[in-house]
Amino acid sequence: MDLTPPMDQHDSTPAILCPGQGAQAEGMGKDWADSFPEAKAVWDEADEVLGFSLSKACWESGDDVHRTDIAQPGIFTTGVAVLRVLEGHGFDLSRAPWAAGLSLGEYTAHWAAGTFDFAAGLRLVRLRGEAMQDASEQNPSGMASLMGATPEQAEALAKVGAEHGVCQVANLNAPGQIVVSGAFPALDAVEAAAKEHGVRRVRRLVVAGGFHSECMRPAADRLAAALEETDIQVPRIPVLSNVTAEAVETIQGVKDTLGAQVCAPVLWERTMRGAIDRGTTRFVETGPGTILAGILRKIDGDATVTPVATPSDLPAALESLGLTAPS
Repeated sequence: MDLTPPMDQHDSTPAILCPGQGAQAEGMGKDWADSFPEAKAVWDEADEVLGFSLSKACWESGDDVHRTDIAQPGIFTTGVAVLRVLEGHGFDLSRAPWAAGLSLGEYTAHWAAGTFDFAAGLRLVRLRGEAMQDASEQNPSGMASLMGATPEQAEALAKVGAEHGVCQVANLNAPGQIVVSGAFPALDAVEAAAKEHGVRRVRRLVVAGGFHSECMRPAADRLAAALEETDIQVPRIPVLSNVTAEAVETIQGVKDTLGAQVCAPVLWERTMRGAIDRGTTRFVETGPGTILAGILRKIDGDATVTPVATPSDLPAALESLGLTAPS
């Protein structure tokens, strides 16, 4: 699919970026729900769809918000709530040139594209979080960031780790920001061999398991089955896939890429570079947090990202969208 938007869209409408797991924080989304009825309605619907108080788990339960099975639906709900507020102020999501999300955030991007409704997306994300949590408990594993590594160094270290168990390059986020994923003995081997391969530091990530590796195969199988049962529509705007770094444009493509995503590496840098090369230089990041803005600065310092993380960000976000800020 050609991602070069019509000139009027290119000039006036930024692309939509949606963060993934790691962006969660206690209280995420509460300020939006307290300030805007359309945001509160999203959280109320989430509590009803899931049959328990996701809002309480995210706003009042301390460290529970960092559990994979809570963080994932919480981030998705926060992102949809922010987009609903932007819609309420005149942002036509269908005019965005494209949408993309980092890992879990791809589900928020698909919601923005009309691929599925909120309830269906929330059920998928809740299942994804539960399945990944379960897979992590079945297969003790983790992730490690290779500080300053090149893709070639990361692949070489993953091969070293694979001699001791599952070990894969999991995230290629930005120059020098690469993550490997796998079984704990494999990550131990990666750490031991890092300096020999020219990598100055390896930092273990605080995650439940080895995401984006074959450690998550049980989760991927469960998710693939759920995707087959979900009412999915052709995206009304391009959604860039983490798996292929290309736009998804068919219903089967949605199922295939979202199903594969749990075990496949996240090709974020390639995705962003491809989009920028096709002319996109302006973005809005629809909370929680501003992680993607920081990553994009490492990929291309000329790109402009307007965060929409808190209600105080709304006036600047609306201005970037060519809309009138609330008085």
